[in-house]
Amino acid sequence: MIRGLRWVGWGIALMVCPLVMLLSGCTTVVEGVAEVGKATGVVTEQQATSMVRTARAIDKSFEDITPEQEYYLGRAVGATILTRYSVYRDEQLTRYVNLLGQSLALFSDKPLTYKGYSFLVLDSDEINAFAAPGGYIFVTRGMLGLCRSEDELAAVLAHEIGHVQMAHALKAIRTSRLTSAFTILGAEAARTFGGSDLAELTDAFEGSISDMSQTLMNSGYARSQEKEADLAAIQILKRAGYDPNALVRMLQTMGHDLKPGGPDFAKTHPPPEARIAGLRSVLPEHGPQPVPAARKARFAQAMNGL
Repeated sequence: MIRGLRWVGWGIALMVCPLVMLLSGCTTVVEGVAEVGKATGVVTEQQATSMVRTARAIDKSFEDITPEQEYYLGRAVGATILTRYSVYRDEQLTRYVNLLGQSLALFSDKPLTYKGYSFLVLDSDEINAFAAPGGYIFVTRGMLGLCRSEDELAAVLAHEIGHVQMAHALKAIRTSRLTSAFTILGAEAARTFGGSDLAELTDAFEGSISDMSQTLMNSGYARSQEKEADLAAIQILKRAGYDPNALVRMLQTMGHDLKPGGPDFAKTHPPPEARIAGLRSVLPEHGPQPVPAARKARFAQAMNGL
């Protein structure tokens, strides 16, 4: 899938790159470079005009990454995840997780993405979950196996929705990738200056995908970002009518089952005890709340195959 996105990808890298220059102004910088280039004979009038026109278009596009751009980035990250994990083939469970996840997303601060949220179960005993840009959310069979109620599963999905809401994966792109793409000055400049620049833009895009994928699967988010996702999850759970303390209970279960230094959630997330401590100040402690019988029944039915 990544290979198929190659030509879409380099354009997306161009869309992202001006973020690194927001404080100084991308267009202002390029205008200065173009003037100096013309004065010294390094670039022609046509090339200078092309550079400035591209920079202005990029400045406008990149005030914010559009939902469509985020979708393509997330699709490429999702493809990378699926090179490591297989899909769990259980239609009933997949339908249930999607119904629950998409319902929760409606109560988030980002209820809509370009092509909607998508939830997929991974066939792995690892205890883990990932959220790629654009609303692509993956949860392992091992993580689902720890959930003892729909409220706890909702807590897991709400936390991942929180990462999408906060655009945490996009923030994992290394500044050096953006700087490299910025120096080429956009599609018009690439066409003017030759195929090697286009190849570099393609590499910058693929490197950005690698940055996000490595963060999701290997290094994990910063503690501050995990806290933000936890706080977002609490709000989503409250709004959707689920017990927000289910997040604490889920973390307690994970703290008991996770193996320090393991290849899963323990590797990419702060210790559950630390996250629980951070939640106690905003979440009153209480036991499990009464759960509707219909909710219990559908959870039991969906999880029957695990």
